[in-house]
Amino acid sequence: MADSTNDAVPASSEYDKIIAVNINRIYKVRQHDTEELTEFQVLKNVNLTVKKEEFLVIVGPSGCGKSTFLDMVAGLAQPTSGEIYMDKKLITGPALDRGIVLQGYALFPWRSVRKNVEFGLEIKNVPKKERAEISQRFIDLVNLNGFEDRYPHELSGGMKQRVAIARALAYDPEVLLMDEPFAAVDAQTREVLQGELLRIWEKTKKTIVFVTHSIDEAIFLADRVVVMASNPGTIKDIIQIELPRPRDGIRASTEFGKLRQEIWQLLQGQHISTEELQTNENLHNEAV
Repeated sequence: MADSTNDAVPASSEYDKIIAVNINRIYKVRQHDTEELTEFQVLKNVNLTVKKEEFLVIVGPSGCGKSTFLDMVAGLAQPTSGEIYMDKKLITGPALDRGIVLQGYALFPWRSVRKNVEFGLEIKNVPKKERAEISQRFIDLVNLNGFEDRYPHELSGGMKQRVAIARALAYDPEVLLMDEPFAAVDAQTREVLQGELLRIWEKTKKTIVFVTHSIDEAIFLADRVVVMASNPGTIKDIIQIELPRPRDGIRASTEFGKLRQEIWQLLQGQHISTEELQTNENLHNEAV
């Protein structure tokens, strides 16, 4: 279903790209012992505005609704109540003005790097010659020139994610939605990809909404960090990140450490998984 205009569009400025208004998401869950349906609220009264060309990062524990919210912005899911608008149009389904990059790459194994990158262009019926030119430009942008004819099984995890980013950018979406895109790669590759993503963002000026469990990743990338609480998912606070760009070497700074401490304290008491807790606690201990 295409996006549509709506008479009840909330007040906004020319700088607002996405506006989420009173978002609630409730799932029906069947109890195994009684077979009765009970309600489980994933998101409660979420209100959020994303500015044009902003790099917004959402951080929070597992189960707080981060990915559910991103799915609703993508148009892959609908809120139980509330509305999400993009450029004052109600989001009612997927559209090519929003690209999405997932943790699991989601590449087509039977298509080469070039053909994966061209996929969205094919949907838009872009002529073959123009597809080749555009795909090459974005393959070069993510530093994969020379790998155009390789297949996903021949690539490392970091290279696969570069292909996914190039594919999402190639058909020129206005907004890039990224759901823990670097979670499956090793720590060193993750930092490299973070730096490359910032370089690409600064060049393309896309609006990015990025979901992560990592406090350090959130601070390094973001203009603002949305800190979520769980059970049900709500916005606990929004932290403005005023660190200068570019941010190479910024992780060792006093300012970075203060932001890490602030977000860490906001997340204390949340239902964080053992792996998340250990990762963020190690980073916290290194900073103090």
